Amino acid sequence: MDGVLYDSMRNHAKAWVRSMAEFGIEFTVEDAYATEGARGVDTIRMYAKKQLGKELTEAEAQRMYDVKARYFHEMGEAPIFDGVEDLMRKIKADGLKIGIVTGSAQLPLIRRLTSDFGEFITEDQITTAFDVKRGKPHPDPYLTGLRKAGCFQPHEGIVVENAPLGVHAGASAGCFTVAINSGPLPDNTLVSEGAHLLYPTIRAFADDWEALMRHYGMKTS
Repeated sequence: MDGVLYDSMRNHAKAWVRSMAEFGIEFTVEDAYATEGARGVDTIRMYAKKQLGKELTEAEAQRMYDVKARYFHEMGEAPIFDGVEDLMRKIKADGLKIGIVTGSAQLPLIRRLTSDFGEFITEDQITTAFDVKRGKPHPDPYLTGLRKAGCFQPHEGIVVENAPLGVHAGASAGCFTVAINSGPLPDNTLVSEGAHLLYPTIRAFADDWEALMRHYGMKTS
């Protein structure tokens, strides 16, 4: 979702830095990009343990995450990346089902997905932090997403990711994983986590979709 469908990561990073500072945790913009894709409560618990020596409960971390979410929503809606809807049309035309797998637990954002992409997805095709106990970089979110899409073998799935933790999750799930480097991290940060292909933008990936399908023999119709 963030960084793949929506150009939202800059706002997320600002909200993370501001909210974590309120709780005495040093958290940088680079940290926001490096931990993106993980469940927010997991990120908070990890940094609280590392910097404050505190073992937070999930409920305590959720209350801190709610502060971060409030700051994020005060910044307004992030735009959809150029190329997203074009790519979805091509995927649908090739007989593939689209699923969205996100570490987010922010209900307004999840509701926005069905509003913006109702032509391509239904609510039961969205996997969120509420659906898994272990978020990215574990493979669980993508394995859950595959099941929701009616796929039972990892090789049936193509993962599109922008974050190191997400790329790792997709690759470790056994899916063909495409990285979109929409942020400031070096390309190698994504490639080293197991990405099979790397694109600079979702538009570049959308424009290359037909050639990719022919090259890998993935055409279904």
